Amino acid sequence: MTTTATRPPAPLPEQRDRSVLTRLQHLLHAQATIGPAVVLLVAVIVFALLSSRFLTPGNISLILQQVAVVGTLAVGQTIVILTAGIDLSCGAIMVLTSIVMAKVAAETGLPGLPALLLGFLVGTLCGLLNGLLVTRLKLPPFIVTLGTLNVFFALNLWYSGSATIRGTDMPSLLLWTGQTLNIGGTRITYGSIMLVVLVALTAFVLKNTAWGRHVYATGDDAEASRLSGIRTARVLLSVYAVAGLVYALAAWTLIGRIASASPQAGQLDNLDSITAVVIGGTSLFGGRGAIVGSLLGALIVGVFRNGLALAGVDVLWQTMAVGVLIIVAVSLDQWIRKVKP
Repeated sequence: MTTTATRPPAPLPEQRDRSVLTRLQHLLHAQATIGPAVVLLVAVIVFALLSSRFLTPGNISLILQQVAVVGTLAVGQTIVILTAGIDLSCGAIMVLTSIVMAKVAAETGLPGLPALLLGFLVGTLCGLLNGLLVTRLKLPPFIVTLGTLNVFFALNLWYSGSATIRGTDMPSLLLWTGQTLNIGGTRITYGSIMLVVLVALTAFVLKNTAWGRHVYATGDDAEASRLSGIRTARVLLSVYAVAGLVYALAAWTLIGRIASASPQAGQLDNLDSITAVVIGGTSLFGGRGAIVGSLLGALIVGVFRNGLALAGVDVLWQTMAVGVLIIVAVSLDQWIRKVKP
């Protein structure tokens, strides 16, 4: 007597779809940069088809220059958001730092290197103040940085006297980030190259050092990390101080970008940096994300704004498009966080 093996019933279409979505959810959870990379690639293709000027060397150079400042800010912002925090004061720290290094050099004749180091010190101290308020007073990062945003901006206006410092009055070193290299017909600024180096260095540190692992662990579950022996308060303090130093690097890039130091420059760059980080796949709830994703996010914002402008879209709708991107990115993050092992 022979027995016939019974075949399992074929999965229903909705079960196959669910399986595909589940695999996609796990993939995006494991590789946070895949989504932003695909979005950037699609955006470049679409805008290249819409405008013949989009992929010209001059336009690519313009996009990279615009992304350099926000991308640098996004590096510091990413480190903070990885700990489940947020820094609304990053733009104000950047502008204050740019004013300090430029004004000191222009008015006292301080050489470029000491002026630059002074700016790095000011940026680090501003970040350290944020960290102390978060760790010592146990205040929410949103409230702390909202307050220091106004404090640093007021100090910026007071110290600068609301006056712009011209590039001709500064040492050449402060303007170095605005100088360019000709690569394949595209002029790349040193500020853009510095951003790539900064992203690579930060990504290496976060992935291969104990400090980097502690940053992720603190953002994923601060209480569990503390109980496991990680000094979470010290980690948070160091994160805000390092972020402040990165914002000072952004200030250097900003000076080179506009060939001056203006107290009114970069007022919305704090929001743009958060946008880049969120679109780049870093979770606002902490513990998941990558620096490379934030660079991709900054490029996505730059490409969208530039491409829509070349397509003749009004600035109003450009802003709306970025807003839609943010909502989609946060919604996607919520969906990815629900992944089941």
